[in-house]
Amino acid sequence: MTATSQAADYGPEENASELAKVPTEPSEGVAASETKGEEQAPVAIPEAPAPTASEAPDHGPEGNAAELTKVPTEPAEGVAASETKGEEQAPVAIPEAPAPEATKPAPPSEDVPSAPLLLTVEDVSDSSVTVSWEPPEKLGSQGLQGYVLEFRKEGASEWVPVSARPMMVTQQTVRNLTVGDKFFLRVAAVSLAGAGPPAVLDQPVHIREIIEAPKIRVPRHLRQTYLRQVGEMVNLQIPFQGNPKPQVSWTHNGHAVDSQRVSVRTGDQDTILFIRSAQRSDSGRYELTVRLETLEARAAIHILVIEKPQPPSSIRLVEVWGCNAALEWTPPQDTGNTELLGYTVQKADKKTEQWFTVLEHYHPTTCTISDLIVGNSYSFRVFSENLCGLSDSPAITKELAHIKKADIVAKLKGFVERDFSEAPSFTQPLADHTTTSGYSTQLSCSVRASPKPKIIWMKNNMNIQGDPKYRTFSEQGVYTLEIRKPSPFDSGVYTCKAINVLGEASVDCRLEVKALATH
Repeated sequence: MTATSQAADYGPEENASELAKVPTEPSEGVAASETKGEEQAPVAIPEAPAPTASEAPDHGPEGNAAELTKVPTEPAEGVAASETKGEEQAPVAIPEAPAPEATKPAPPSEDVPSAPLLLTVEDVSDSSVTVSWEPPEKLGSQGLQGYVLEFRKEGASEWVPVSARPMMVTQQTVRNLTVGDKFFLRVAAVSLAGAGPPAVLDQPVHIREIIEAPKIRVPRHLRQTYLRQVGEMVNLQIPFQGNPKPQVSWTHNGHAVDSQRVSVRTGDQDTILFIRSAQRSDSGRYELTVRLETLEARAAIHILVIEKPQPPSSIRLVEVWGCNAALEWTPPQDTGNTELLGYTVQKADKKTEQWFTVLEHYHPTTCTISDLIVGNSYSFRVFSENLCGLSDSPAITKELAHIKKADIVAKLKGFVERDFSEAPSFTQPLADHTTTSGYSTQLSCSVRASPKPKIIWMKNNMNIQGDPKYRTFSEQGVYTLEIRKPSPFDSGVYTCKAINVLGEASVDCRLEVKALATH
């Protein structure tokens, strides 16, 4: 007969009385470990056939206790009293469903470090960002292995680690970034137990292009007025700095440059202002502006376009007396867009019609020319002069200056021959002179002597006769030394010595040759 057919039929009250009679000793065939775990759970007989002790699953004390609430109070039919008694020490519980496997518990908070402190952005460039932080207050019970820095782009959900493994540093740099990137950063401390809570930046980091304030570097020769002659080319190259590339603009006297006359080309590091053929209207103040957002730099360049002046407006012979003539003239109407350096006065006698310079770089508008030769008639002309040179044409006197001879009274008593012999004497000395390098100049003086003297020219007391750089000539007692294309080396004291049988005389002057200014 099976166990089911031998089971006794107990009511609910009888089952309850049987629970009180369960012996504390385990029955045969039940393991001691199972008994110990099941001591707190009473034996419940289910209505369905119950499995033997060896077949019953072991759910532990908690599982068995839970099953008690679900065991019916009516005994199963056909269960033998002897079998029931033997199984009272090992309660049998039938679960409704298999119990799920327990998950691994999270490490206690004492094992992992706390969040790093003072996460700060140290530096941001156009391709990288550097952050630093302080160690956490609590390092965890298992020690600190390093830090993990992660970033997340704005709009993305995934945090990307900067390095493959924890780094034992408190400052890191994220590189190879792109201008315009915007992302968040966080850092967490890591121990053997795992990573602690992260410290997160409050605001996202925005990678912007680094702004370099604009700056203009004006070449030295453009820091003063830039001179050009009419028709010459103007080519100004001005370097500048700025990042990103700034906006560049030019103005002329406060207005936009005339694109018909002025060409402007701008690169990454310089700008060029070009005028093919300069005119006087191109003179003025040119202002360069380099602007980058709210920053800007300005530089002003003054250009002066000049040309030769016009001759004096009028000239007249004021008076002639003895061997002298007085002249007067008016300044030119157009000085060539620059100031005059003076006037050059020349004379010519009617017989030879050769012009000789009497005065150079002469600033007054009146002069007296002396030591004219008796019996001759003279014309005079005046040139205006500026940085471009002499005017193309002179102002010439309309009247001739006649140097008359003194009245002679005839003496009938006879003629007594007069000895005109005399030692040399200078009637017109050499005058100190200043000239410009590269332009031929002349030094002139007049000598009276009989018989005709020998003339010797010297520079710094050294005879320069025969030097091809110098040319000497004389006309009616006026002796001239021409210096061809002088240089500053030709500056010095020049002496003219006149010698004849009755004696000698000398006169000297100082010549200064200025170097031509380069642009």
